[in-house]
Amino acid sequence: MSTTRPSTPAPRTRDLEASRWRVDPARSSVAFETPTLWGLVTVKGRFERYDGTLDLRHAPGVELTIEAASLNTHNQIRDKHLRSANFFDAENHPEVRFVSDSATLDGEQLKLRGRLSVAGTSMPLELHARLRRAGDELEVDATTFADHRALGMTHSTLGMIRSPSKLIVHGRLVRDPD
Repeated sequence: MSTTRPSTPAPRTRDLEASRWRVDPARSSVAFETPTLWGLVTVKGRFERYDGTLDLRHAPGVELTIEAASLNTHNQIRDKHLRSANFFDAENHPEVRFVSDSATLDGEQLKLRGRLSVAGTSMPLELHARLRRAGDELEVDATTFADHRALGMTHSTLGMIRSPSKLIVHGRLVRDPD
């Protein structure tokens, strides 16, 4: 016997535009997947510390700030290398940021255009997220792909690391009482 989740009504735009929402890190995740070994294996990782907001009343409508040193792939040697100047350069650039230039809500679909900034370099990024009401809170799921080479992450012994990397955000958002 299979069970299905009851559908939740799409968030009403008016409700969203009247509030500022903040990511609850205890019930959210920011992750990535990158093909390596010439695409035969996928390295999966996540960031442990981040902060994000959704506020369609103001620009930028979406901001996500990640502590680069909080990267975790469950391999200490690899994590140290990923935090180094070859990749995130966490010592000199402690934050990874996404800031939207535009955020458009159409039913459950949130369309975002903005800039992803990593290690002193930025690139344009577009993504579509699914935004659902969960009681008095919101739930967001977003997945997109980014060419990490465009961010200066070109270190790849023998060309083992493939592009693009998959970026995944699952978030629970609560009203910000500002």
